[in-house]
Amino acid sequence: MKRREQSQTEQLRQALVEREAQLQEARARIAALEDSTSLQVGKALTAAAKRPGRSLVKLPRDLYRLWRGSGTTNHSRRRRVEPLLSFDTDRQEARLLSGLVDGSSDRLIAATVVGPGVQEAIRPYLNAVPLRPHDAQIVMDGVDVDLILVSASAAAPGSPWAHVGDPAATDRTRILNWVLESATARGVPAVLLDDHAAPPALRRLGFDRIHRGDAGVPLHLFNPIAADLALGPEAVFVRGNPGERAPDVLADLGVRTVDIDSPDLAEALRAANVAIVPASGPESETLRHRAWACGTRTVPHTPAGSPETEDLTVSVPRMRAIETTASEQREMLRRVFLEGATPVRLAEVLDGLDFPPGTPAIELPLRGRSVAVLADPAGEDEAELLAIDLLSACLRPTEVVVPSTASRLPGIQRLRTEGVPVRTARFTTPDSPEELTRDTKGVDHYAPERWAGLAERATAPWAHLWTAPAGEHRLVDLVCAVECSAADAVGTRSHGDESHPKAGERGFFDRPREDGHQYVFVDAITPELARTDLVRCGWPPGEWSRRGSRLLALGPETDLGPGTGGPTHTAADAGAIG
Repeated sequence: MKRREQSQTEQLRQALVEREAQLQEARARIAALEDSTSLQVGKALTAAAKRPGRSLVKLPRDLYRLWRGSGTTNHSRRRRVEPLLSFDTDRQEARLLSGLVDGSSDRLIAATVVGPGVQEAIRPYLNAVPLRPHDAQIVMDGVDVDLILVSASAAAPGSPWAHVGDPAATDRTRILNWVLESATARGVPAVLLDDHAAPPALRRLGFDRIHRGDAGVPLHLFNPIAADLALGPEAVFVRGNPGERAPDVLADLGVRTVDIDSPDLAEALRAANVAIVPASGPESETLRHRAWACGTRTVPHTPAGSPETEDLTVSVPRMRAIETTASEQREMLRRVFLEGATPVRLAEVLDGLDFPPGTPAIELPLRGRSVAVLADPAGEDEAELLAIDLLSACLRPTEVVVPSTASRLPGIQRLRTEGVPVRTARFTTPDSPEELTRDTKGVDHYAPERWAGLAERATAPWAHLWTAPAGEHRLVDLVCAVECSAADAVGTRSHGDESHPKAGERGFFDRPREDGHQYVFVDAITPELARTDLVRCGWPPGEWSRRGSRLLALGPETDLGPGTGGPTHTAADAGAIG
């Protein structure tokens, strides 16, 4: 149960529950006092004293009856006291009975009025509770939310909130306005994603922030790893406005036209080698990032007569005839992962909002990218290589876990100095000769029990099993791979594993090429990145697949071709480009 500042309505409700508890307790004590023998004897003596004549004659009989009844309990006269639930328990039960959220605190709970595309994009990163016009008030009263998220695409025709904000849809506008007023009373921020053309009145409903743009690129939907590769045109024209007309030259070249909000957009981009996208406008960057996530080059399209207009009759045939290399695909995917993916965009949207105290941290959308580096450096030289490798990586790890015997090495101390949290795990007795004198002979880098001991001290959801310098891009590629594929572990293919895609099954990275498959699910790997809980089990990596884990083999990084250029440094716990 999250501890957060309660709104005025909730405080009054809690005060009422406390007063009811005090009242029931007082009633129970009064009932017990009235039924007590001492009170009854006192009443009989008081009556006899007030009327000595007749009452003194009845006094012995009354006292005898009290004595006879003192050893029995009259259950019919006992007043039942109903148990009271505390305020927090009442709220928690309401959450569980609603069936809308799981009650966990590792993700923000957002009441959403968004389009279907946004709902699917944010599902892995937020506990999204959809609001509909007929049940918005019931859900808001029954669920304790941290955020109100509204998108302009929710006002599109065909949506339950179609035309919200339009004078012709006053009922839906009134309900949404009530939701925002309720959020203000609770101290819950409200955000509007301005990702689609919508009635102007929607932007004037009192949002705390209006974000120009969409929810980013959901890599689990524009998935170049697990998605099938459907055969189709090698070039596609993506238009941001349904009324826009494709250039006539593209029709002669056999280029397919698809809308930006089409459900077939991801499939069309995956099948193409080149995508023609607008050169400017609010949808330009969005389309470019979505094409890159699918490994597709982009050609900017400007209106006819512009001096910057590139001759499409030359560029489109030339680029669609050249297949994207593995290095280009990985570089484009890496840039989208760092700059335009959904968790990065959500962190930007939530940054600076005034959340009530006790609300889970706003970096929770990026929690799934947190990596703990598990390392057992064999001496000062290897510890120095570890420090150089991690400090130069594009994705800064959240923490580093090393044995206590290695914590005094200069390289580990350097990591602490640079602000990288370092945790230690004990495998030996404190102050023993083995701990004071580092002995690294015969260290098995793939001993499951040793990795499990290090993983016990890790707090991040992912663990990187460091054995040698991997390069500045390797860690970001590993984390990007698991975000795309939902794999449980990523690494290099084991030498004895000959698994490959079956005949007729073609995945995105299964296009024929000389450098072989770069991303492929296999039965056995030499793990580099795995779920921390999986490493804690202490199972040999050869058994992971038989125990139900999804293993992804990531090919080696080749020399980068003419890529898009990308950022040089980012923090895993913040997702910000450095």
